[in-house]
Amino acid sequence: MNDDNFGAASIDSTSMPYKDRSAGLVIFGILTILMGCLAALMVPLMMLGQAASAKAGNAPMPTSALVPAESIYGVLAVALVWLGIGSTMARRWARALLLIFSWSWLIVGLLGTIFMAFLMPHTLANMPSGGANGHHLPPGAIQAVMVVMFVVFGVIFVILPSLWTFFYASRHVKATCEARDPVTRWTDACPLSVLAVCLWLVFSVPMMLLMPIVGYGVMPFFGFFLTGMPATILCLVLAVIWGYAARLLYKLDPLGWWLILIAMCLLSVSSFLTFSRHDMTEMYGLMHYSSAQLDQIQKTGLLTGNHMLWIMAVSMLPFLGYLLFIKRYFRAQA
Repeated sequence: MNDDNFGAASIDSTSMPYKDRSAGLVIFGILTILMGCLAALMVPLMMLGQAASAKAGNAPMPTSALVPAESIYGVLAVALVWLGIGSTMARRWARALLLIFSWSWLIVGLLGTIFMAFLMPHTLANMPSGGANGHHLPPGAIQAVMVVMFVVFGVIFVILPSLWTFFYASRHVKATCEARDPVTRWTDACPLSVLAVCLWLVFSVPMMLLMPIVGYGVMPFFGFFLTGMPATILCLVLAVIWGYAARLLYKLDPLGWWLILIAMCLLSVSSFLTFSRHDMTEMYGLMHYSSAQLDQIQKTGLLTGNHMLWIMAVSMLPFLGYLLFIKRYFRAQA
């Protein structure tokens, strides 16, 4: 199995003496199952939050807007329970997928923490305190909220994924799984750093298919917003491209690497041109958000002005850099 540059030794672990980590695999497997149960719990909690917001007289998000988040939590719950069971059984595919998951969890968490550090002070400063006079939160309250958020984010999105990554990247864990599960698995077909991109692309396919439903058919496109059938067609085209590119990448076909690189560059240029000319609230307006909901979004200041451009830059540049990083696995077959 090739774990080159993905947090684990690339040599054959079973050819060297190793410490049996079966107990650790069981412990982390059980913890992973518990995380899956928590993810499943988020689905009804989001529904209850939606109902409570409507009952309190606030402007709740459209029900369709919750579908992607609820779908993600639902899929995540099933996947984590499945992977946790695989870890307790010391399956090599479970270790590989949990290593990919923990790295993704850590990277997304670090990016989210960066976003929070730059954007949340401005958002909290513009957020009303809830009193009758409508005054904003005082500086002391903002600092207290930021400290609490950084502690929570640090534990959930940095410390925990670091522990999972450190454990499943261990040579001893890898050797234990290969010794107890000597059968070649589908996760062994390509380097884990490439498999990670394949899985993200496969996960993006149903998300793109849901966009015409939950996003009311609105997509940024080279300086303006596509709506209706053109936006739906664009989503379908992107879903096909992601699925086809994932298949090619899994086979280490250089065409898949070039396809995803060109597609991501074009999408980056398209989004940059669109959000440099239009505000994100315009897109929400086309998605039939109410005026009260748009007012709430504008008050936070999170998605107004040029914030969306910074979010795209911080999000896209690391991914494009990662594509260049894995290019080595396709060069020999080019």
